Amino acid sequence: MQDGKLDSPFRPPQFPPKKQPRVWFLTAANSPVAVAVAERLIRHGDKVIAGILSSQYEKHPECQAGFKSFLNEVRSEQEASKRLIVTNYEIREMGDCQRAIAEGIEAFGRIDVIFCCNSEALVGTVEELAQNHRTRAAIQGQFDSNFFGPVNIIKAGLPRLRDQRNGHIVLLTGITGHLGTPGLGFYCSSQWALEGYCDSLAYELAPFNVRVSIVQANIEVGVLTNPIVAAPAMAAYADEENPAPLSRQIIARLLERIERSGDHGEQAGESVSRTVLHGPNIAHLQASLSPPFQANLIAETVHAILAIGGHDNPPARHIVGHEGVTTVKEKLKTMSEELEEFVEVSTSVDL
Repeated sequence: MQDGKLDSPFRPPQFPPKKQPRVWFLTAANSPVAVAVAERLIRHGDKVIAGILSSQYEKHPECQAGFKSFLNEVRSEQEASKRLIVTNYEIREMGDCQRAIAEGIEAFGRIDVIFCCNSEALVGTVEELAQNHRTRAAIQGQFDSNFFGPVNIIKAGLPRLRDQRNGHIVLLTGITGHLGTPGLGFYCSSQWALEGYCDSLAYELAPFNVRVSIVQANIEVGVLTNPIVAAPAMAAYADEENPAPLSRQIIARLLERIERSGDHGEQAGESVSRTVLHGPNIAHLQASLSPPFQANLIAETVHAILAIGGHDNPPARHIVGHEGVTTVKEKLKTMSEELEEFVEVSTSVDL
């Protein structure tokens, strides 16, 4: 496989040293980040078990062009095709996860890295998502996708990683795992849940030489490259009523800017942001990004994943990009200042 023009935003990958090709399991191989990761792994001589989430593939067939192109290119080359298998499964079903892991082990004999990259962004304030049984079901769907899905695939792969006494679990989340974001409360909650889960899991697996890492990308990567579900808007949270910037409005304006820049035309942007995101019903959509825009958006995240995946001493958390690092530092500084301000109250209860 040869690098093409769309690789221009990507720095040359820096892979950790290895004695033999690594075997990666990608939980959502048809997502833009996973496609870019898989392309570089195959070029590097590694092996890839490409998990395809059947539900997402069927809901958004228009967004699968990148994966289909990658698949056709790999299958056109005899040697490269031997290093890739594709398995369709539903990550919300434990039995499907076990089957997908078993297929990968049968094909390549082991799994070295499980890369959890499936995600879905649920847009809506806490009140908007408490309106009726449909919005409450959307909350359950958010956690099924973003939390219980990774938990399922990790549980399915753990027996093999323990037996090997070696392995690495990498989860792609976002700085929303550090920061609450207005209008993305349940999206943030699902990522905070993963944070606590992974902290505990890392301690449990350390004796088996299995490492756990979280890669926190910026919010645009998490929202624009994955399916979006939006709750019906409430008038009380409209711009003219609520001066606080909410994610619904920010995402709508971001989509409009992308489309006005020439990717897909201004009219399409207006339709997505105003009609769908601000509509009276639960909306399902996925941003249709031009290849150059998408490549620029995910380049640093892909570089980080490849540099960390399979590393003998990886970070527990890696924040991607200067903006994310600065934002998290500010949050930690505020927390430290608040702790010091009330430290006497905290310690006064000690006996």
